[in-house]
Amino acid sequence: MFGQWTPSKQLRHMPGVFRGRTDLRSNLSRDPDAGVVHGSLTGILLRRGARPELLSQIEASKTRDLSNLIYALGLRHVGERTAGILAHELGSLERLAAASVEELDAIPEIGLTVAESVRDWFDDEGNRALCDRLRAAGVKTEAALKASGKVDERFAGKQFVLTGTLSTFTRDEARALIEARGGRVNSSVSKKTDYVVAGEAAGSKLDKAQSLGVAILDEDTFKTMID
Repeated sequence: MFGQWTPSKQLRHMPGVFRGRTDLRSNLSRDPDAGVVHGSLTGILLRRGARPELLSQIEASKTRDLSNLIYALGLRHVGERTAGILAHELGSLERLAAASVEELDAIPEIGLTVAESVRDWFDDEGNRALCDRLRAAGVKTEAALKASGKVDERFAGKQFVLTGTLSTFTRDEARALIEARGGRVNSSVSKKTDYVVAGEAAGSKLDKAQSLGVAILDEDTFKTMID
């Protein structure tokens, strides 16, 4: 239940613990000179009668990755997939909060509707205070660095589209392999697409890739690239 802990989902349904942004604001104290939020999120929850089990789950949530945190904030139009894209592109909650509508809209697969929704969310004083509170409580707000520190130039920054059935991998496995190497998997083919990975019974995406002159990889070639 608390794998992706969020006040907007878990806590708001617990009487006496969290009643939305108004309740959060009433518990904030600020330095009038520096504008810094003080106090402990855990302390507030304890005073409001939260169970110790909840607090242990909150502690565990501090090590979840950035995409989980963004998804957990409950931004309108931002599902798990979109949260992952934002985390991958921007790398931290701070950069996401500072991004303009134009910068967000320029990210592949985001679009103007999501960009405006994200910008509106971070323009709200109560939401910014919530982020400050989470950060002060030790919640992780930056994406993890790749353990190897190596960049595969064949994948880094490249846009892939998967089409047809792959015999060796599921779609999710192929996506994970590409993203782990710094690439991105998009749902549709465009002039910006670098590679289309085509399995059996590939359909209209393959046809469009051919018409646009996009490089097409069969499954064996793709397997060679990731080995």
